[in-house]
Amino acid sequence: MREAAKVWYVSYGSNMAWRRFACYVRGGQPPGGIRVNPGARDRTLPERDIAVDLPGTVYFAGESPQWGGGVAFYDPAVPGTTAARGYLVTAGQLVDVMAQEMYREPVDGDPLEELVSGPLPDGRHVFGDGRYESVVEVGRVDGLPLLTFTSPHGSELVERTRPAASYLAMMAEGLRECRDWDEAAVASYLERISTP
Repeated sequence: MREAAKVWYVSYGSNMAWRRFACYVRGGQPPGGIRVNPGARDRTLPERDIAVDLPGTVYFAGESPQWGGGVAFYDPAVPGTTAARGYLVTAGQLVDVMAQEMYREPVDGDPLEELVSGPLPDGRHVFGDGRYESVVEVGRVDGLPLLTFTSPHGSELVERTRPAASYLAMMAEGLRECRDWDEAAVASYLERISTP
């Protein structure tokens, strides 16, 4: 049996918090959330995680069915730096997280699994017009791609919304875990990205 391809899933939102991301892998309801995630087909937790600095910015738009308030998206075209966290996962786990972010059940044979296992054409692949249906390769670590997902449109094309306190609390938890930032640094970063 062929070993599953490994990739880095890069989170810039609530999934930076370990216990929130674990709900996408093992299933369950995140603290402060209202929906239960089914979990990935492979429920093995990541073997490594790293802090990642992404070129670009985070913005909030729409409304989250999980948290209420705005949803975090990433726009690599806007100048700035985005604090993120990379998890070493299988390509299948990444695809399963993407499915759950779109409120779908993970399924065997998803063609995206093969796509994210290799280099993305032009570093980006749009596979739908849904809010998280654009995969972006943002670099490489140890020869493996750093992959994140966002909306197909840029930040200038949408109305900004303010995220829920529970969502920001998960982001703050993730920032403290992976960056060892103090409360002032966390608050300053979140205020900068969450102001519409």
